Amino acid sequence: MGATPCSSTLTGPPGGGHRRRGPGRGSGRLACGRVLVALLGLVSLLLVACSGDDDTAGGDTGGPEESSRSSEATPSTVAPPVEPLHHGSFASLIPRPTGLTPGDGELPLVASTAIVVQPEAEAEGAGGAADLLRGYLGPATGLELPVVQGDGGADVVGPPITFALATGGDGELGTEGYVLDIASRGVAIRASSAAGFGWAVQTVRQLLAPEVQSPDPQPGTFTLPVGTLRDVPRFAWRGAMLDVARHFFTVEEVERVIDLAAQYKLNRFHLHLTDDQGWRLQIEQFPELTEVGAATELGGGPGGFYTQDQYRELVDYAAARGIVVVPEIDMPGHVAAALAARPSLVCPGTPTPAIATGFSDGTTTLCADAESTYSFVQGVVDEVAALTPGPYLHVGADEAQATPPDDYQRFLRRATDMVRAAGKQPVGWDEIATAATGSDAIVQFWLSSENAAAAAGQGASLVMSPARRAYLDMKYDDSTPIGLTWAGTINTRRSYEWDPTTVEPGLPADQILGLEAPLWTETVTSLAEIEQMLLPRLPSYAEIGWSTPDGRTWDEYAGRIAAQAARWTAAGRAYTRDPVVPWPS
Repeated sequence: MGATPCSSTLTGPPGGGHRRRGPGRGSGRLACGRVLVALLGLVSLLLVACSGDDDTAGGDTGGPEESSRSSEATPSTVAPPVEPLHHGSFASLIPRPTGLTPGDGELPLVASTAIVVQPEAEAEGAGGAADLLRGYLGPATGLELPVVQGDGGADVVGPPITFALATGGDGELGTEGYVLDIASRGVAIRASSAAGFGWAVQTVRQLLAPEVQSPDPQPGTFTLPVGTLRDVPRFAWRGAMLDVARHFFTVEEVERVIDLAAQYKLNRFHLHLTDDQGWRLQIEQFPELTEVGAATELGGGPGGFYTQDQYRELVDYAAARGIVVVPEIDMPGHVAAALAARPSLVCPGTPTPAIATGFSDGTTTLCADAESTYSFVQGVVDEVAALTPGPYLHVGADEAQATPPDDYQRFLRRATDMVRAAGKQPVGWDEIATAATGSDAIVQFWLSSENAAAAAGQGASLVMSPARRAYLDMKYDDSTPIGLTWAGTINTRRSYEWDPTTVEPGLPADQILGLEAPLWTETVTSLAEIEQMLLPRLPSYAEIGWSTPDGRTWDEYAGRIAAQAARWTAAGRAYTRDPVVPWPS
């Protein structure tokens, strides 16, 4: 592909600021029996039916003839303006669904629309998804959307949005698949687990017009296209990583990134919590880790850390959106912040390092020979595991050049055993394969083909994060003002045109769990910059992880990703206008 003559530009949110979006906590479920809502719903249905040419989908809302009549009318006979209809579409869905059968017409959301959760679905976690849907749609639509238990009965007047348990006829949906049926009679969502119900909610959200992502009420009526989707993900691990160690980001900022990951059905959120530049999670046994080790960040800023309650908040926030948090405590290298906070961890005869405020390249290490090191690691692992309900704990283990190879292997074997004893599955960067840490470990490939092959030979599972394709801290092109280029530049097309099972030849496809796109933050200092590096590339990884490769092409995808810009703008998100994308003018 030839070079593009124009450069990438960064687009910020409207007004230059960020307002927090999405459903609030504790939205609760509303009781049924609202007579006033029902009456208003009947009126709304009539108004919507009359707004077009006998078509609730809207059709033409007024042509030249109607405008001429209106201009000739006297003030006392001028008709009130017809409010706009906000049309949804299957055409811009990301990820591309497994199976889609479009229908004819559209279904309006009206004042009497209620969300109905059937008892069998409630038992499998549909209630949380229903609350999520209500929270997502309420601000822009202005609708109450009460959540009703049971079948709704006489209290549901308008076409409902119903959550029901999947049946045998729905096929094998697994733990994350769903069926979404939109018809004139209402919306039916069927799944077998909370995850499946949640991903169906994200699809409903994308099937509404982009204005639905506005935090402010929008005039008019939102409509859903009629049709049926059956959707099952390709890979079990569809991840994004955020480095909060190099530059620290608040709970609210991280939650905003989690919202974006959930929007595109990513189900793993890897938090890189410790590095040479900072230790970002409170450990009660070792308070100095955050008292000293979190005091700064790359560039010398004030740093910061999450209390254990704040970390639990992040974990719960992600879980409510179908996402498992994977915490990373990087060791035995990248530990300058820990050593500065606890000099007793420094190897004898080695000077205590300062917390790094610049780039670091693996020049620090924990002492593999000191039993005090393992007491420290045990305490950290136990606390992090207790705080994390998900099944994984990432031990980092990358770029440990300062750790002699024999010490590295001995340390990793003991550390991963501690992770197992704490009830978690160990995860590590591909260097961990050199320590033969066991077939139950998950190895995250980022650089070394030799390490990836060794991991596969040991029977380990692989998560594919090839730096040359998946590192979101790489620039889009040479003109991008932030980011790095050591692994090359990654524009949106390059982020899309690869496959986890073939990017490294010779790896067994059945050992590849999926993929993850990491964002390291050496050059990323704000939420706006995070979003500019994630968008428009993050949805590429979501589609690769969810959709089968058959029939996927860049030319087709380019139109869908371009259409997403209206959603990001409505939500107040920043993004990069990568010149390889055919953005609307």
